[in-house]
Amino acid sequence: MEHEELRQRFATLTTAHLADACVRAGLAVRCAPAGTRAVVPGSRLLGPAVPARHVGSVDVFLEAFEDATPGGVLVVDNGGRHDESCVGDLMVLEARAAGLSGVVIWGLHRDTADVRAIGLPVFSLGSLPTGPLSLGPRVDGGLAEAVVGTWRIGPSDLVLGDDDGVLFVPLARAGELFALAESIRDTERRQADRIRAGEPLREQVRFGDFLAAREADPGLTFRAHLRAVGGAVEE
Repeated sequence: MEHEELRQRFATLTTAHLADACVRAGLAVRCAPAGTRAVVPGSRLLGPAVPARHVGSVDVFLEAFEDATPGGVLVVDNGGRHDESCVGDLMVLEARAAGLSGVVIWGLHRDTADVRAIGLPVFSLGSLPTGPLSLGPRVDGGLAEAVVGTWRIGPSDLVLGDDDGVLFVPLARAGELFALAESIRDTERRQADRIRAGEPLREQVRFGDFLAAREADPGLTFRAHLRAVGGAVEE
């Protein structure tokens, strides 16, 4: 599926919808660690991952840009460090010049005012004035994958970001996941409209029936009940 089509469809979705779609599809929900937020609130991000494992020098980013997929997202692995920043305004400008659609950092950024002015979506754990103060050895495979939290992210992954954070999904499953997410979104919108019209959610999802059924079958989960009645609250 073309990235532009996905971008247009994502405009009416959220990372929460797609996270729920992963649950519905039986896939791991791979989120960047909590606290990964956009430098500019309201930023939205979508593109295939362009991984880079940082060891103290920006040359790894410049090398990643050499063969980066247009519209890709630079995914920087700096080990979640809070004692240094690893991306500043020049690298964000260079990412934009290379045709990338954004940057995700498992670590910190700096030059916040300039990064905001550039306008390219940047997600990180926060900011710190100092850049790297030491240089480590180059990592084998440092352009093949990036570690973000507990997840290994590579070019076969699609990166999505919004005000809830950053989510990674398999590119090969994007069409399926987007269709599920759209179905979940539409169901939730109908439920919200009905709540506003005076019909409580408990009535819509027949919560009383669930409580009675659970008495008879203590192993019954609310998610199973929701699927049976066509609700969408948890996934």
